[in-house]
Amino acid sequence: MAAPSFLGWDFSTQQLKVIAIDEHLRVIYEDNVNFDKDLPEFKTQGGAHVHGDRLTVTSPVLMWVKALDMILEKMKSSGFNFSQVRALSGAGQQHGSVYWKKGSIQILKNASPKLPLHQALKACFAISDSPIWMDSSTASQCSALENAVGGAQRLANITGSRAYERFTGNQIAKIYNQNPEVYAQTERISLVSSFAASLFLGAYAPIDYSDGSGMNLLQIWDKSWSASCLDACAPELVEKLGNPVPSHSVLGSISPYYIQRYGFSPDCKIVAFTGDNPASLAGMRLEEGDIAISLGTSDTLFLWIQEPTPALEGHILCNPVDSQTYMALLCFKNGSLMRERIRNECASGSWDEFSKALSSTVAGNNGNLGFYFDVMEITPEAVGVHRFNSDNQKVLNFPKEVEIRALIEGQFMAKRIHAEKLGYKVSQPRAECPGPRSGGF
Repeated sequence: MAAPSFLGWDFSTQQLKVIAIDEHLRVIYEDNVNFDKDLPEFKTQGGAHVHGDRLTVTSPVLMWVKALDMILEKMKSSGFNFSQVRALSGAGQQHGSVYWKKGSIQILKNASPKLPLHQALKACFAISDSPIWMDSSTASQCSALENAVGGAQRLANITGSRAYERFTGNQIAKIYNQNPEVYAQTERISLVSSFAASLFLGAYAPIDYSDGSGMNLLQIWDKSWSASCLDACAPELVEKLGNPVPSHSVLGSISPYYIQRYGFSPDCKIVAFTGDNPASLAGMRLEEGDIAISLGTSDTLFLWIQEPTPALEGHILCNPVDSQTYMALLCFKNGSLMRERIRNECASGSWDEFSKALSSTVAGNNGNLGFYFDVMEITPEAVGVHRFNSDNQKVLNFPKEVEIRALIEGQFMAKRIHAEKLGYKVSQPRAECPGPRSGGF
């Protein structure tokens, strides 16, 4: 008898990925569909459409559905044994939202296995292009939300974050303000994660606590929607969102569509999908006190905390692994590109030379300190390069090896300081630093 397997899905910005593992956690299958390359008819760049105002950024909903069709057909052609899949779950890019048109639940529930899913669902979406996390067009909605609840810090105390333009509540408010008829046609609003789970469930999947924390709508303390936040964004919103659930909830069995079209077992369970950042915390098996830093174009820091203190910088989300605890998330825009510039200027473009120079200086850099922001930083809001010597005097430059250590120590010191502001208590953490070589060390 074939061994049981489990599927994990990632509905990310640029591609859809799938991985299958056996009961011993060994990878037995993996594949992906790149939206730009494999679905050119949607004319995306980096999986998205940047609109003329350069602020509005969306992705076609049916592109995501068609990518799922493609990858399942590839798996079927390869001989993958769907009947042995015991359960599946996954992640989606955070903050993006999908608007299901009235009556869509019946179409989703009764989709014909003779048709690809993207054809069956082609008339199901009130908005064909979903706003995603790259969107920054909702400044007025953010101001209105903060004002409605008593200010930015008050909103952070309720929802874990001050108002951010990419957060879903502000995107919903924009749609209601600008297209009230579209909002009226909408019977359900999903996040990308709960939308993906809905495709497999054949019903509207609930939003999970962790991904729901990135909406400026969820009270993170009691895991329920904030009435004051909902009222500030749009009417009848609680009915359109449904009740949130723990991130590890088993939602039900797979839709008959997949049983009949691909041979899934009717016993295959669908576990709630969550956002990509919470999924990273779960996938890396972080524990209380652990801290993870992803080194990329932007650096991301996330950690497990027991008693968070929401601030105007950073985010507090419900923990996807333990619903009674929390995770903190901080984003730093000046990441690998900043390190690469200093590498090019001070180490002849060589990471080996960069590492040697770093090793040649002592921890603490003899009191020399630098803050390096080529572009306007998120945490904190600052720009420019600022160097200080051991006498706390601002200087114009450092020797190359001092510059390199000042950059690295400054970046990591900033991460620690801002993590502590959110409630992280430094003892002896187990640090994890996933990320590409472009991180520089």
